[in-house]
Amino acid sequence: MKYKITEIHPSEYSEVLELWEVSVRATHDFLQEEDILFFKPLILNEYLKAVELNCVRADSREILGFSGVAERNLEMLFVYPDYAGKGIGKSLLDHAIKNLQVAKVDVNEQNLKALEFYLRNGFEIIGRSEVDSTGKPYPILHMELVKK
Repeated sequence: MKYKITEIHPSEYSEVLELWEVSVRATHDFLQEEDILFFKPLILNEYLKAVELNCVRADSREILGFSGVAERNLEMLFVYPDYAGKGIGKSLLDHAIKNLQVAKVDVNEQNLKALEFYLRNGFEIIGRSEVDSTGKPYPILHMELVKK
């Protein structure tokens, strides 16, 4: 199923942060509570401003999933757990590839569902880092879109 992709306005950042947290708690079970609390203000005050944000909305205008892209890198892709597996993430990824020329993504190694999603959608692992970008001990897999 294809979804309409729309932009996110800065006035919606608190809604985006809520979606991020619910999604992270459902998919990143390797994170500690203090890690989530560490990232929340960074997401809200820094990371969202640094990317081009797009989303899929419900008829009620509620954001169901969003992506953030910077310099051809998919920096974030999160979907409410109740809507996972319904094509929202795939629509956001396809939009990012087609319209924003996304060619790379970094994935937490422990997030197997995300890793499988990107592998299924044409990405391959090209490298690995032992720690994440903040120096936390969560290995990151660097992935690149394979030219077809």
